[in-house]
Amino acid sequence: MTNLLYYDSAYLTEWQTVIHTVLEKEDGIYLTLEETAFYPHGGGQPCDEGTIGGIPVLDVSKEDEIIWHKVESLPEETSVVCRLNWDRRFDHMQQHSGQHLLSATCLVTLGAQTLSFHLGVDYATIDVELPELSSERLALLEREVNRHIYLNHEITSYFVTDEVAARLPLVKQPKVTGGIRIVEMKDVEYNACGGTHVSSTGEIGMIKLLKAERQKGNTRIYFLCGYRALQEFNESQRILSALTQKFNTGKDGILDRLDKWEQEHKQLQWELNAQREKNDEFVLKELLSQSKGGLIAQVFEDRSLKDLQNLATRLAAESKVPVLFAAGGDNKVLMAYGGDEGFSCGAFFKEHLSGYNGKGGGSDKLAQAGFGSWDEALAFYEFAKTGWSV
Repeated sequence: MTNLLYYDSAYLTEWQTVIHTVLEKEDGIYLTLEETAFYPHGGGQPCDEGTIGGIPVLDVSKEDEIIWHKVESLPEETSVVCRLNWDRRFDHMQQHSGQHLLSATCLVTLGAQTLSFHLGVDYATIDVELPELSSERLALLEREVNRHIYLNHEITSYFVTDEVAARLPLVKQPKVTGGIRIVEMKDVEYNACGGTHVSSTGEIGMIKLLKAERQKGNTRIYFLCGYRALQEFNESQRILSALTQKFNTGKDGILDRLDKWEQEHKQLQWELNAQREKNDEFVLKELLSQSKGGLIAQVFEDRSLKDLQNLATRLAAESKVPVLFAAGGDNKVLMAYGGDEGFSCGAFFKEHLSGYNGKGGGSDKLAQAGFGSWDEALAFYEFAKTGWSV
């Protein structure tokens, strides 16, 4: 049985031990050690990383009470020095202890029990028994949980018997029996937990609640602790500084500048749409006058597909003949038809697209397709000009 050093101290980062078992599987090499401080996946907490005899540890898992270390290759010696990735370990300690404190504060402040915990790469979440959580109550929760950080409650862990555990005011009774590990946050909570934790709430640093959203009848709270919260603040500050420079104003004036910019953008968009309508009227009349052979066809280099769809639909409705457009910027071809002679744009595209490496389709009245290159799009366009028939 491997001696689990992370139960003795979560702050141990280097130790010497002996490789006990080597197991080669299809997906890699797995080792067991006589002693390990590598924490495996479990309880919502990801595993540790580091090296064994200088070889990178890729994964740590627990199966039938055995801790398996997946390594990049087999160490040369059986007696090895193990080193833990401390930054990753301490990050997990901050997030996990922060989750305990946040969950305890949710229970006292909001009367909400925590249902689950997830520690991700970018943020952590808890799901709590609340149908919704307003921004005001979220702010209240954030202030209260950080107050407990500043009180610097001591955090200890120890093993107790089933009988002792039954007498403790645990948040949730454990499913395991015999040798139950308790994580005690003094004056806050007792929790049965096997994870790694900081030694006091002050080491959590701070807890920033990002948002709350509904999740299957409950509420999911997104949060960051410690260095993650500091990194988020620094990134937000960088963006804020860039905005103040761009708009040449202090941070208090950014929202006003954005409102003004939005109104100006709406005005310019209105003027652009009005000008586009005038231009479309000119193009429509020009194409109607140039239509030959019962088909209107045109290649456009600088018009968006949406603009061409609107123009093609109007032309087809007015001319009652098929309208064929090619969009050079997008390598796309579209066809519209407003007549009643039984011709189907979608069926025509479906029948012939594969021969030109095109993908798309549509209805009887409107179809479009994209191509891997402009040459393929143009080839299909030229074919369609003569290959269509009502």
